[in-house]
Amino acid sequence: MDQSQKWTARKIRQSFLDFFEARKHDIVPSAPIVLKGDPTLMFTNAGMNQFKDYFLGNDTPKNTRVTDTQKCLRVSGKHNDLEEVGHDTYHHTMFEMLGNWSFGDYFKTEAIEWAWTLLTEVYGLDKDRLYVTVFEGDKEDELEKDQDSFNNWKKFTAEDRILNGNKKDNFWEMGASGPCGPSSEIHIDLRNDDERAKVDARTLVNMDHPQVVEIWNLVFIEFNRKADGSLEKLPAKHVDTGMGFERLCMALQGKQSNYDTDVFTPLISKIENLSGIKYGKDEQQTIAIRVIADHVRAVAFAIADGQLPSNTGAGYVIRRILRRAIRYGFSYLNMKEAFIYQLVEILAEQMGEFFPEIQSQKQLVEKVIHEEENSFLRTLEQGLSRLDQIIAETDGKMVEGAKVFELYDTFGFPPDLTGLILSEQGYSYNQKGYDTEMTSQKERARSAGKLDTGDWVTLKDDEKEEFIGYDYTSAQVSITRYRKVVAKKKELYQLVFSLTPFYPEGGGQVGDKGLLSNDQEIIEIIDTKKEHGVIIHITEKLPENLEAKFQAEVNTDLRTDASYNHSATHLLHQALREVLGTHVEQKGSLVAPNHLRFDFSHFSKVTDEEIQQIEDLVNNRVQKNFSLEEFRNIPINKAQEMGAMMLFGEKYGDTVRAIKFGESIELCGGIHVSATGEIGLFKITHEGAVAAGIRRIEALTGATARKYVNEHIGTLNTIKQELKNVKDPIAGINNLKDENSKLKKQIEELIREKAKGEKDVWVNNAVQKDGYTLIIQKTALDGGAVKDLLFQIKNENENIAAVIGVDMGDKAQIAVAFSDELAKEKGWHAGNMVKELAKEIKGGGGGQPFFATAGGKDPAGIDKALEKAKTLL
Repeated sequence: MDQSQKWTARKIRQSFLDFFEARKHDIVPSAPIVLKGDPTLMFTNAGMNQFKDYFLGNDTPKNTRVTDTQKCLRVSGKHNDLEEVGHDTYHHTMFEMLGNWSFGDYFKTEAIEWAWTLLTEVYGLDKDRLYVTVFEGDKEDELEKDQDSFNNWKKFTAEDRILNGNKKDNFWEMGASGPCGPSSEIHIDLRNDDERAKVDARTLVNMDHPQVVEIWNLVFIEFNRKADGSLEKLPAKHVDTGMGFERLCMALQGKQSNYDTDVFTPLISKIENLSGIKYGKDEQQTIAIRVIADHVRAVAFAIADGQLPSNTGAGYVIRRILRRAIRYGFSYLNMKEAFIYQLVEILAEQMGEFFPEIQSQKQLVEKVIHEEENSFLRTLEQGLSRLDQIIAETDGKMVEGAKVFELYDTFGFPPDLTGLILSEQGYSYNQKGYDTEMTSQKERARSAGKLDTGDWVTLKDDEKEEFIGYDYTSAQVSITRYRKVVAKKKELYQLVFSLTPFYPEGGGQVGDKGLLSNDQEIIEIIDTKKEHGVIIHITEKLPENLEAKFQAEVNTDLRTDASYNHSATHLLHQALREVLGTHVEQKGSLVAPNHLRFDFSHFSKVTDEEIQQIEDLVNNRVQKNFSLEEFRNIPINKAQEMGAMMLFGEKYGDTVRAIKFGESIELCGGIHVSATGEIGLFKITHEGAVAAGIRRIEALTGATARKYVNEHIGTLNTIKQELKNVKDPIAGINNLKDENSKLKKQIEELIREKAKGEKDVWVNNAVQKDGYTLIIQKTALDGGAVKDLLFQIKNENENIAAVIGVDMGDKAQIAVAFSDELAKEKGWHAGNMVKELAKEIKGGGGGQPFFATAGGKDPAGIDKALEKAKTLL
């Protein structure tokens, strides 16, 4: 039997989970690919991310043994594989990480034995092709060799297959600080027998050889890296393993590339079908197909988990990945129209069983990708126009690197695409100048987002910080630990209390503000956040006596206003589903004291009539004064039985909190009113599109809503006064519009008369040259009028060559027109000529052989341009 038929991707994945389930591991679902509540990461980039709180000791796991397959994304920060994707056979943006974890339970002995058993006995991998590495120790950290791992591996494989690894390869760290420990990697040699006989695989381990690759990393977490770089022992030892699913499939299916496995072949077949290009025939086209097949997975799952493409943060990263795929299709597969969205169907079929979100969110994902493709293809056209302008402005054949970077930064043109287009026209660009600009941008981004975090200073041992904010807005507290952080060159302090009434930012609701005080001092709390399960209170200064008792007091005015907006958001969600349909799902929200914002899935504009219906439904439920029914710490299956709304992209625990107002019931950790009547008034202020298939409603409640309504009534009264107190202001405005339209028509008629006069002047001043008529003139008419006149003149006369300079005050334009016969006979090209003339007005442009225009920012150069035209013609 063919290995790829015996070991399908589905069977490989299921066998892994079954193996560890039989060893008393709970199978847990993959966490969302987009991270929330972790300021150090945008995306899940390793299987352990969702278990950070257990390693840090901030939470206690229900089971000390778990296993899963985790969606991961590595495209930013320390782990950035983006530029390698497609060019080799084993790097990916999104990949699956098969893992098993022990939280203070088993350690090296069991982890190593089970890894070897699974690989060699269950999967049947050839033992003679496997090599392992162990940590060799590090003098700087005063760490000895990991002899325990070495001794355990000796039970299963020869000593010459157990290789020493340095700190870079075999000491795993969560980040600059945090839990860490030695790791033991398992590598496999997939080369053919001839190659294996020539070169010993021992020399190729960790050398980036495409067929000698790491497939599994066993991490033994036993230290904590402090901010000063020192190590301290953790109170418990943990196991964190991660096996690259795609690489494992390559090994088990007997392939030389991840892209030849059934993880990718269905996607590649679809791309071949859509583009008409065969995979593997041409190197650049093959790379392009790999890039697209890889990138669509990352983008589709990110969108399914709630992250829409945007211009900032995680959304920008997703947009950049998608645009990279579009560019490769555009440049190398000649795909000038949207097509990537059609691959989502394949993904849903392949992976929906293990990742149900891609199946349930398929329609949304397709629509968002389709719209992003169309948008970027339009941007590519604008970028090509700008590139024409840059070429026209360039003296010689070398384009400045800064201009190439501008194309990348503004239009998403990668330097290789720009270089390709330039080379086709005999140009090149300054690589050093481009690199300088790119380095400067990266440095600016690093500086803007840099957060220097000190070590926690522990003042009191406290098992768990208790949140009491649902019942209290003030409490007497002690500071249990604190640390200093530097953000954007500003010093701030993060304080942890013994208990707290302060609500931390989460679920769309902003964090509480307030005061920390005693008889000696008052400290302002400017924000509250949650990090790895710990509630952090942010201040601009430290209390003088950190050991003192304090009164922690929430700003109740801000919190109350936020509660109005949060409860109204739940009522809005319910109303949207009633009016628009049950396909509506929350895709994001912001609950602040002064307004609310709600993003939701819907595929058309919400009409004015629907907006009014939604608003009326919410206000009706406000007036009914439904009491809050709160269900704290109930099992998640009980909440599901009650019909509670659950959001995609959220990671829920075993117990949850449900909020019910009338028939509205949602899982929510936020602050709410005790009865809906407290909201007072609900007013929608805006409805619009955020992305394809995603709409946004913005609204106000309470006093802010009343102020908004009163201001608009005041504006309406002012309009009535300006219209001489007409009874019907709409009719009055329509009368003004009619008068304005008549005046516009009169002005247009005057312009046409003026243009007719200019046309006669141009024709009368024309010069006869070698069998053709040459018109060179300067005018103040607008560009549209000039174009109309030139086409009239061409239609009424034979063998016309015309160059018109348009002075628009602060800008300039050049128009060139040739009779079709003349352009062919003389070999003249209006587009090429206008590019040359545009240099004089500091601009650029282009067009067809018989008509072209160029714009510029220097009207003073028009005369020079017209003189140059005389010379050229």
